[in-house]
Amino acid sequence: MAFARVYSAQTFLLKGQVVTVEIDTFRGLNAFSIVGLPDKAVDEARDRVGSALKNSGFTSPKSINQKTIISLAPAEIKKEGSFFDLAIALGYLLCIGEMKFNPEKKLFLGELALNGELKSVRGVLPLTQMAKDTGFEEIYLPEENAHEAALIEGIKVFGVKNLVEVIRHLNIKKSRPSDRHGADQKLGQKQELFKITQKPRTEINYETSNPPLDFSDIKGQEGAKRGLEIAAAGGHNVAMSGPPGTGKTMLARAFSYLLPALDRDEIFEITGIHSIAGILNRELVTTAPFRSPHHTSSYVSVIGGGTFPKPGEVTLAHRGVLFLDEFPEFEKRVIESLRQPLEDRVVNISRSKGTARFPAQFILIAAMNPCPCGYAGSKQKDCVCRPVDLDRYRRKISGPIIDRVDIWLRVENVDYEKLSGKNKSGETTENISGRVKKARAIQKERFAGLSKKIKTNSEMTVKDIDILPIKDEVKKILNDSAEKLNLSARAYHRVIKLARTIADLDSSEDIKTPHILEALQYRPRS
Repeated sequence: MAFARVYSAQTFLLKGQVVTVEIDTFRGLNAFSIVGLPDKAVDEARDRVGSALKNSGFTSPKSINQKTIISLAPAEIKKEGSFFDLAIALGYLLCIGEMKFNPEKKLFLGELALNGELKSVRGVLPLTQMAKDTGFEEIYLPEENAHEAALIEGIKVFGVKNLVEVIRHLNIKKSRPSDRHGADQKLGQKQELFKITQKPRTEINYETSNPPLDFSDIKGQEGAKRGLEIAAAGGHNVAMSGPPGTGKTMLARAFSYLLPALDRDEIFEITGIHSIAGILNRELVTTAPFRSPHHTSSYVSVIGGGTFPKPGEVTLAHRGVLFLDEFPEFEKRVIESLRQPLEDRVVNISRSKGTARFPAQFILIAAMNPCPCGYAGSKQKDCVCRPVDLDRYRRKISGPIIDRVDIWLRVENVDYEKLSGKNKSGETTENISGRVKKARAIQKERFAGLSKKIKTNSEMTVKDIDILPIKDEVKKILNDSAEKLNLSARAYHRVIKLARTIADLDSSEDIKTPHILEALQYRPRS
């Protein structure tokens, strides 16, 4: 047989892409080439596959005088990574007749070590989902990835340790390669040694361990804790301002443990994103992500992009928290680029090589000092900043960004007596998160009848806000206050959404005057 076709896949943006691996051999001087827009890692598969085949007891394409061409289709899409090694090796053996099997409805993933062992690859969850959706019935991949792939129902998942194992499982050819290649010794061992079993469906085990940082461990800052509780209940963005060392970072890290547990669809979505990005350090992401990029991070690393668009921190924080410490110190371009994800909860990236649309539904927690030196307005130390420095620092955060942040909190210094106390301060994370869950349940019931998927008050559009019951006297107070504060239309609507969340925490059907007044006090002071 001089031609064979098998199937593999790679990640493309945040989804899977089937790649057809075609192998053709014909007489001529020895040549082994891969075509189909491969990157360096794919091109180096020639050496990995050749050594893996030789060390597994089979004929290496580099050991005989023939031309071997590997085509990866569709040719116009760039092929990246080491996803195709296993498919290339099996296709080559099928092509030269050293094994026989039916490759239809089977997908092969995995990087080959030089001794024939299979190494893990990234993006397995979305690739398995894509394989199922496109009609594949079986997927063969490294054993390390099998647990992740087995989350997907409706497709048989086989975890493979090495090349010999998968060949022994698939090969239906009666004759075997000659002894001079050493394959008889490999394949003649006990069958059970190479038996591949279908992986059972993976069940989701939710993390139940206590959070490493509890709200009660943070001394004082009751006003900030209240603001963060409201933010968690309604999915609102928060900015905290105060002198250095007042606990802004601790509050932000404790905040992520207030968020409710992720549902099954959210777990799959987030795990898939992290798997494609290559940062999945556990089998599943079952808790809300917490991302905290340094303020020197580049535009592409935070927002996403590149020649071939890749997700950034705003997408890695999807369904979780994006904490930007030293917020004004970020590059101006990075701060302004947050406008779209904060408003639309997606990031659209257009490049000459393609256009990408990445999800970016996160809660922004921004922390900053009141000035470059950090002590403007402080009672403990004098500010040493020049007026021009203060003006430049404040102008780093524009009006459109200010409007998109619902809650502005002032985090002041805590009395030393309170800091030295041994007792816990305020409520525990467990108590606060219990109220957050109740408020989220109210919102889920409110939005259940809508055609679009809305889970929190912060996701409401202007049309959704119009259906909220607000009494005339409450609306008058809101309008009068908005006029005095000179609120923009966006800020006006965000006050209503914030007040609705406060009302949900109070289990109130209507937005009342205290809810509006509390929401207004979280607007920034000019």
